[in-house]
Amino acid sequence: MEINLDKRAVRQIRLSAQESIDEGDPESLREDILEAFSEDQVEEIERHLDNGDFFEFLTDILDEWSGDDVDELLELLETQLGDIGIDLKLDGKSSAEEEEDEDEEEEEDEDEDEDEDDALDEEEEDFSDDE
Repeated sequence: MEINLDKRAVRQIRLSAQESIDEGDPESLREDILEAFSEDQVEEIERHLDNGDFFEFLTDILDEWSGDDVDELLELLETQLGDIGIDLKLDGKSSAEEEEDEDEEEEEDEDEDEDEDDALDEEEEDFSDDE
């Protein structure tokens, strides 16, 4: 079984988790996570749970969460759902993944620029040797 959370839902969870970190209020976070899932998704998850209670499942996840890293919370959610046979797909990357991708793109651009500069330098050397 696969569940996709759209960008809006992921953003809602991220904002609520950050608020929870800042204010120390996991109760509203639990409710916001629950609201990020559609009724059909919640019903499907509850069918996979032994106790059939998604709210309690979220309570257990929040108890396990260190309470200071949003990405860790999302990873816990993915892992715990995976353990009950649900593959959670999150639309929109984490901020850390986006930064890594941007860094990799910048490095590739720099490498390309250096390669072009090296090629130009070699052409200039060849031209000066001809004189």
